[in-house]
Amino acid sequence: MTLDYLLQGFGIAFQFTNLFACFAGVLIGTLIGVLPGIGPAAAIAMLLPITFKISPVASIIMLAGIYYGAMYGGSTTSILVNIPGEAASVVTCLDGYRMAVQGGRVLP
Repeated sequence: MTLDYLLQGFGIAFQFTNLFACFAGVLIGTLIGVLPGIGPAAAIAMLLPITFKISPVASIIMLAGIYYGAMYGGSTTSILVNIPGEAASVVTCLDGYRMAVQGGRVLP
């Protein structure tokens, strides 16, 4: 019984429209997350109207993609520019920027 629900969930998740919604959400979320000071919650709040015209399942999948893309984009700015994009990537500024400057080598 539980395996049937799991297979049904994977069947829905791997439909082309849902995969495209996830890809679009991650791409847009990463572009928004790279901007310093805009975290995942703000990215979802700004991009919520995009999801009004598509199906509810694709909307939830796209919002999850926006969230994870914005988290990834925030770490990109903290590593490359040493400016935390959000509160979760403050610690990444400490070691990530130094590693990027040194070419990936960790200083003792």
